[in-house]
Amino acid sequence: MRDLKELMRPAAAVLEPYDPAFAAVEVNLSSNENSFGVPPAVCDAMAHALAQTAANRYPDPLAPALRAELAAWHGIDPERIIVGNGGDEIIFNLFLAFGADGAKVVNCPPTFSIYRLYAELLGCAVADVPRDPKTFAIDEEALLAEAADARITVITTPNNPTGTLAPLALIERLCAATEGLVLVDEAYLEFADSPSSLALLGTLPNLVVLRTLSKAFAFAGGRIGYALAAPEIIDTFAAVRQPYSVNVFSQAAAAVAVRERAAYEGILRSIIEGRSWLAGELAKIEGVRVWPSSANFLLVRLPDAHSIWERLRDEHSILVRDFSQTPGLGDCLRITVGTPRENERVAVAIAELLGKDLP
Repeated sequence: MRDLKELMRPAAAVLEPYDPAFAAVEVNLSSNENSFGVPPAVCDAMAHALAQTAANRYPDPLAPALRAELAAWHGIDPERIIVGNGGDEIIFNLFLAFGADGAKVVNCPPTFSIYRLYAELLGCAVADVPRDPKTFAIDEEALLAEAADARITVITTPNNPTGTLAPLALIERLCAATEGLVLVDEAYLEFADSPSSLALLGTLPNLVVLRTLSKAFAFAGGRIGYALAAPEIIDTFAAVRQPYSVNVFSQAAAAVAVRERAAYEGILRSIIEGRSWLAGELAKIEGVRVWPSSANFLLVRLPDAHSIWERLRDEHSILVRDFSQTPGLGDCLRITVGTPRENERVAVAIAELLGKDLP
């Protein structure tokens, strides 16, 4: 048989398997998961819903019960919502439907690496508008100019891994500046004191808003993401998606989570308070820089970050995400905000590894 690389599409042949660098540790603060988990009362309600779910039947492709709950929450018509197997599927299908070979996709690095990965896999031409290297703010005028002839422009707010917000005024200007689609990824918005761009959907026909239940709703294992957009855009998502990508159990449990969302409010407050506490403690350590964050994680720069990442894992059984080799993020680690005990443990460990004592 010929070399497999010769049989592959060129864009796929150069890819390496995705490696989140997971390790068996006591404290996992690497993937921006909700360490508090699903509230017990919601777990009980989910268990009841799952017990009523028929596993011998294929799932409804459009998840009507879950769409109805999401529509009621956001105050929009279900026809404006598509549910996917995590936000990743939504992103992939957006590029699949609208990012034909050579189509221009605008990206604002440093940001979520999946945007570039999927765009290049599908043969799109990615144009980067780098963020300010000190503040990670978006260069708004450069972005507007680059987006003018783009098929898709992606904005993440709060941005992963920097935690920075994009103002609604910029999103409005961006949608007006391009005839292409503008994807606003709001995966972490529940942790931010900022309005959602959902309020703009009625007036901006090229706006697509991405949300997820993985973070705030402690449902990362359930893989539920969803997009909100004009009905004709949603119909396009429905046309290109795999028919049964969202299984019956995830649909049933996610509908419960959305319906019982008030039960998560205390957990969200605890994470936001923990973010403030952890940022303050890390900032006390000499040589450590912490950027302000509106998400459930902190971007931290510290000396010899890769070595610190390894030693946190090997000596303290704590896993964080190493971004030290990412362009624009030299010597940076991203630390998920965990429970109070987890936050204290990582702060103490970093101080110890840097030879400092927390004040």
